[in-house]
Amino acid sequence: MDPKTGIQYLVENELLEWRAQPVADFLYKEEGLNKSAIGNFLGEREEKHLEVLKAFVGLHEFSDLNLVQALRFFLWSFRLPGEAQKIDRMMEAFAARYCDCNPGVFQSTDTCYILSFSVIMLNTSLHNPNVRDKPGLRHFVSMNRGINHGHDLPDDLLTKLYASIRSEPFKIPEDDGNDLTLTFFNPEREGWLLKMGGRVKTWKRRWFILTDSCLYYFQYTTDKDPIGIIPLENLNVRKLQKSSKPYCLELYNCRGQKIKACKTQNKRGVVPGKHQSYQLSAASEEERDEWMDAIRASVTKDPFHDLVSSRKRKLTIIEAS
Repeated sequence: MDPKTGIQYLVENELLEWRAQPVADFLYKEEGLNKSAIGNFLGEREEKHLEVLKAFVGLHEFSDLNLVQALRFFLWSFRLPGEAQKIDRMMEAFAARYCDCNPGVFQSTDTCYILSFSVIMLNTSLHNPNVRDKPGLRHFVSMNRGINHGHDLPDDLLTKLYASIRSEPFKIPEDDGNDLTLTFFNPEREGWLLKMGGRVKTWKRRWFILTDSCLYYFQYTTDKDPIGIIPLENLNVRKLQKSSKPYCLELYNCRGQKIKACKTQNKRGVVPGKHQSYQLSAASEEERDEWMDAIRASVTKDPFHDLVSSRKRKLTIIEAS
């Protein structure tokens, strides 16, 4: 529930020593830990957490692994948190460790950092069914031009990385130890909401996951497949005042058209949704506002793209000076 409190409890009861290496060993080697909690704990910005993160990444041996192999290894040991700044710190630590294990492969950790994000985004683009235009090898090579301190990386290196991701997507750990489907890798937000039915106007509790500009909803958190998918393209969100539910929000088409969503039914497969709008209810005003902010951000912003763009600007400034 709260990894900070959990570690504090272990330390106070002398079950764990509050030093970077013992805590990192515990998070890396102990069985049955919640992988999302590990990711959130490692991503904190306090000095002690940064030390634990460095020690945790140091437990991974990346020598003689190409970047995709190393990322597969790394991303299986925890689940990346949703916050951009946490992702930044964790991928910075990964890049530093990879370069230490493989000197001479890249000119700097910035190159490794940028290429790592490029590989992660390629992984999503190739294997997420909601992405229609799949990038080809030429696109992947072109988007990584000049990232090696102004020089291009070898085409054969980029070709091998592309082929590896195209043939097999990343396996991301679910908290029960099973593989998580690519669609729900690194969700921007997830949680329980009440949803008003389309045909039968009743409120039903559903588990929602927001990622890749789509809302997915499930009957239970343990379900592998969603019972509904709501693409957020051309949608807006607003507060909705309803007498029966105090903290409502509404998704609606900004062009006044029917929402192009779908539902999954056991015998009929995927069928079109019948909503003119989607009415959802949160548990509190704060939670409703956070969902609205996350939905708006998902439509307009890609945190991976922002982090990579920032790092590319940094490289440009260094080269110019």
